[in-house]
Amino acid sequence: MKRVLVLCTGNSSRSQMAEGYLKFYAKGKLDVQSAGLEDHGVNPFTIIAMNEDNIDIDDQFSKPLEYFFGESFDCIISVCAATEKEITPRISFSSFYHCEVEDPASFEGSDDEKLEKFREVREQIKIDMLKFLGKTVYSSESEKA
Repeated sequence: MKRVLVLCTGNSSRSQMAEGYLKFYAKGKLDVQSAGLEDHGVNPFTIIAMNEDNIDIDDQFSKPLEYFFGESFDCIISVCAATEKEITPRISFSSFYHCEVEDPASFEGSDDEKLEKFREVREQIKIDMLKFLGKTVYSSESEKA
C-alpha cells in the first residue's frame, strides 16, 4: 500500500482536511498521514467544516514533522510553501505534490466569518486532493486494466 504524508505549517487545518479527504476517497488504497512543521492541535473549525461535508476526522490528531523522521513515504503532499524546504533531508519519499492553499487559521473575523473561510479552504482542498488521486492512484489503476 502506498504511503502518503500531507504537510503544512501547523497540522491544524489544511493538512488535516487533506488527510480526511484522502482517507475517505482512497477507500483504504493509501496509508495517509499528516504532519506540520509544528504541532498546533486540530483547529475546532476544521472539525466543524469537515463534519458539514460528512467527513469524520475526530480520530485524527496533530503531529509535528519530527514524528515521521526516518520514515519513508511514496508521496509527500505539501499544502503550503513553507514545508517544501523542510522535508527533503529528514524524510525519504519518491514523489512530491504541491498545492498552495490559504491558511484559514490565520483569518481574522467573527466566528461565523472564520467558519466561512474554513469552508472555502475545505472546498479547495477537496478539489486538490481529488486531482491528486486522479493523477496518482486512479490513473495507475486504469493503466493496469
